[in-house]
Amino acid sequence: MRNALKLDEVRWAAASLAAFLVAVTADLLGAPIWLVGAAYLACYVAGGWEPLLEGLRALRERTLDVDLLMVVAAVAAAAIGQWFDGGLLIVIFASSGALEAVMTARTRSSIDALLDLAPETASLIGPDGEREVPAADLVAGDEVRVRPGERIPGDGRVLDGVSEVDTANLTGEPVPVRRGPGDDVLAGTVNGTGVLRVLLTRDSADSVVAGIAVQVARASETKSHRQLFIERVEQRYSVVVVVAALALLTVPLLLGADFRETLLRAMTFMIVASPCAIVLATMPPLLAAIAVAGRRGTLVKDATVLEALAEVDAVVLDKTGTLTVGRPQVADVVTCGDRDADEVLALAAAAESGSEHVLGRAVRAHAEARGLSIPGADEFTALPGEGVRARVSARAGAPVSVTVGRPDGDPSPLVAEQHRQGRTAVLVQVDGVPVGVIGLADEPRDGAVDALAAMRRVVGGEPEVLTGDAAEPARVIGDRLGLERVHSGLLPADKVAHVQARQGEGRRVLAAGDGINDAPLLAGADVGLVVGDGAGALSIEAADGVLMRDPLGSIAPLVELARRARRVARANLAFAAAVIVVLVGWDLFGTLPLAVGVAGHELSTVLVCLNGLRLLIGSRRGARSGGTGSAGVERGEGHPAEDVDLDAGDARVGAGVTGGR
Repeated sequence: MRNALKLDEVRWAAASLAAFLVAVTADLLGAPIWLVGAAYLACYVAGGWEPLLEGLRALRERTLDVDLLMVVAAVAAAAIGQWFDGGLLIVIFASSGALEAVMTARTRSSIDALLDLAPETASLIGPDGEREVPAADLVAGDEVRVRPGERIPGDGRVLDGVSEVDTANLTGEPVPVRRGPGDDVLAGTVNGTGVLRVLLTRDSADSVVAGIAVQVARASETKSHRQLFIERVEQRYSVVVVVAALALLTVPLLLGADFRETLLRAMTFMIVASPCAIVLATMPPLLAAIAVAGRRGTLVKDATVLEALAEVDAVVLDKTGTLTVGRPQVADVVTCGDRDADEVLALAAAAESGSEHVLGRAVRAHAEARGLSIPGADEFTALPGEGVRARVSARAGAPVSVTVGRPDGDPSPLVAEQHRQGRTAVLVQVDGVPVGVIGLADEPRDGAVDALAAMRRVVGGEPEVLTGDAAEPARVIGDRLGLERVHSGLLPADKVAHVQARQGEGRRVLAAGDGINDAPLLAGADVGLVVGDGAGALSIEAADGVLMRDPLGSIAPLVELARRARRVARANLAFAAAVIVVLVGWDLFGTLPLAVGVAGHELSTVLVCLNGLRLLIGSRRGARSGGTGSAGVERGEGHPAEDVDLDAGDARVGAGVTGGR
């Protein structure tokens, strides 16, 4: 309530209500007429000045606004002594406007809370030392120092230092992830206990957070197609209402009817026929749905996206970075000599200690995760296109030369088996003798099977995979996840053509991808959603929304939410239209008291707003109760977010799991 009182609309509506209650109480107690009149006048001014101003502005632009109709009706009621009825109209009309303002503010604050991530300043490292600069001025190529507890000011790569980085605000991952030299970090994530030196790889304006901020700013300013249609109809409908009200006033008077009774009937008609509730039927539930989606980690570009989401009946997914984690992981270590798997892995990790290649990082990370003791290495040599070589200290005896690289021309059945399973085969040799093969694969995201099942249930049909990967790794991922329609070896243009073919069949297609190469796909689909942790500025601009947490697990709940918002909007429209028909019919063919008409019309507007607000309330209740489904996603349950490699380029390298290096 305290936050609501910060809104001008709420304060003026409260003042209008207070003055109305004073006027009614004073009138019942027999107070002097001047006191009652002054209180009613305060009620009219407090609740009616803003609608009157907006209505006059609209009239100056040659459009007729329902706000002006309500104020004119209230003033006309007061002119014939119906101060109570006019005051009731002003109070309820102002209250419905205040309610809409509160709901819009809650929607914006729910989304803005996700964007208050990047710090205002950063510690820039320059030739003259370190100095503090505005984070918004940072550009690609700048080096910054991030101290413990500080937010990382831009998207970049760690040059020096090791720390635990809290990525929960962006990815939903509850456990801080280790970041060291060569690892990528995002603006807005929180540094842990170490000091990091970070090379920025994007300008501040092109960071993931900045790109999302642009989208969210648009979301609260755009209107749905249905809302735009309603507002176009409203202009013509309002003119019809005014003409009909004037006819109800002039025709009976020309026929000798009583002026007071005729004026009351005409005013009542103008009030109950006004489309206030219809105008507010659509946007409140859509704005509420945008806020709910934002709390769940999905940022929607505008209200039209929700309408399109409610219509989708086909889903196409990029593989690398969307269906999978987007970076290779060690899946298998097999030996072909006297050394065991752990020793082969430790030797390979030692040789890769000087490499920043994505496969080398994966080998080191796996060895560290297994708690292996990695021997020292020197004389590191990079073999472009092949691998690495280094002198590694063996457990006993003289150091050995370890080579880790692609097994070109190696006929070993171990290599063939890794390729058959869709993995990258890395050959480990000691002093020129093969000792083992490490198989690396881009693993599916956790919860992918459940997420795909939810898509089948909610969207209908079989999700399709569109990937540029070779057929074998694509087939392996498809088999592991139970996917029947996997299309491999596609260029970006091929993906767009596939979507267009589906649209030619009358399907409404939702596409999800992560990298810049997916931008054409996202732009061509009816709804394009980009995976935020791997997104670049181009793909964010092309997409209709950003999946910041659990990309796969968020899709089905998002479609369900959009369909629920559509049902609420349709129910609102039906209810508002029914109320108008009933009240207009009562006024035309019976005697509808002005107070009853005011209460019925304005309360229907309030109920429409509250029904839209119900989406927000239901979402928070589900989160508190720890429910499953979409509420579980909001709480970080269901499908956990992944610790993803955030560099789109590395993701694409990791995707090529058949070519080695």
